[in-house]
Amino acid sequence: MTSTNNAAKAATRKPPPGALKAYVASLTGTSLEYYDFAIYSVASALVFPKIFFPGNDEFVALLLSFSAFAVGYLARPIGGVIFGRLGDKIGRKYVLVFTLVLIGVATVLIGALPDYSVIGVAAPTILVLLRLAQGIGVGGEWGGAVLLSSEFGDPNKRGFWSSAAQIGPPAGNLMANGVLAVLAATLSDQAFLSWGWRVAFLASALLVVFGLIIRLKLEETPVFKAIQAQGDRPKAPIKEVFTTEPKALVAAALSRVCPDILYALFTVFVAVYATKQLGMTTGNVLSAILIGSAFQLFLIPLAGALTDRFNRRWVYGIAAAATAAYIPLFFLMIQGKSVAMLTVGTVIGLALHAFMYGPQAAFITEQFPARLRYAGSSLAYTLAGVIGGAVAPIIFTALYGAAGGGWYLIAVYILVAAVVTIVGMLLGRDPKPEEDVRLMQGTHAQPAA
Repeated sequence: MTSTNNAAKAATRKPPPGALKAYVASLTGTSLEYYDFAIYSVASALVFPKIFFPGNDEFVALLLSFSAFAVGYLARPIGGVIFGRLGDKIGRKYVLVFTLVLIGVATVLIGALPDYSVIGVAAPTILVLLRLAQGIGVGGEWGGAVLLSSEFGDPNKRGFWSSAAQIGPPAGNLMANGVLAVLAATLSDQAFLSWGWRVAFLASALLVVFGLIIRLKLEETPVFKAIQAQGDRPKAPIKEVFTTEPKALVAAALSRVCPDILYALFTVFVAVYATKQLGMTTGNVLSAILIGSAFQLFLIPLAGALTDRFNRRWVYGIAAAATAAYIPLFFLMIQGKSVAMLTVGTVIGLALHAFMYGPQAAFITEQFPARLRYAGSSLAYTLAGVIGGAVAPIIFTALYGAAGGGWYLIAVYILVAAVVTIVGMLLGRDPKPEEDVRLMQGTHAQPAA
């Protein structure tokens, strides 16, 4: 084992050829795709209840809009199954090209979709179908984007290299909220609701073209090339994950629950709470999310790199525990209706998210052997999304209503999510970079313990 570890260190003292290019491609692609996803998230809280679900009281319209939002998460396992299987059979590159196109086309069509006043019930129906397409695309995107950067990078520094895809959501969120904040600030409320919000959706066409140019120039990852050369591609990767890696799948899925729910709190529900309960403006909320996302751009790779030096599971678990303790403090901080406190509170909340989300990609992928990584990672990511981010805005809204506008039940919900994620850390395994080294040297990677 010592000689293998020494070989691993010697082989990975500097980034392999193509690693930096793959890092940028992974970051850029997921940023563009999460821009699409993020503008839908914000619009579901601030725009869609009014133009796609009218005729209901305000609370019911919000629940219907968040239900459509949840469809994107519920669809992710479909994408995880379809594209996870293909990613382990035909490779990472071409799957990632298709997922980018799927999400981009769906987003542009949402921007061009007539509202309820024009085509009636067909409007929310088509909206849900397009949201379904977005979710399927994202479900297949994440696993491949993570493997793109991590399989080109140093396996001893997987926390850092895998963080490229993790920067995508805050970067996309930053772009989305920036565009929406500018539109909201420069247009009247009537103009923004009428056509202004559509600009953000339609602009994604240019971003998708840019992302495609980058991804089409990439080569396949060295790890997949080695698997292919050895004839070790799985025939039924989805079935194999469920039958041979159940513990890994459960550990990886549970690890996502707390960060998923926490992200939904600070990027979706806080917009509702701050405007409805505290009387703040939409611009106040969008600015707070914007600043918090900007900090995440640096904190996510920092957190990933930190877990390459210290035990990944411990860092992740401590961040989950700190989240449970912080949420009551956050709500107490903003009761004074101070915009400054809202901003500071959101920055801290998203920082805690970063210290789970940064190393999340490395933790999830290293639970599975290389030949099953795309399928295993995609399944864990998407299945966790169903019980995490998919229903979180709905649960937040329901708890908010049940508590008469109070936040106590929401804090309990976050506490439960943190406990679930800590259990995932306890079930998971520590990194084994020597598996990739053995594979690259011509021997089969050993199955996950």
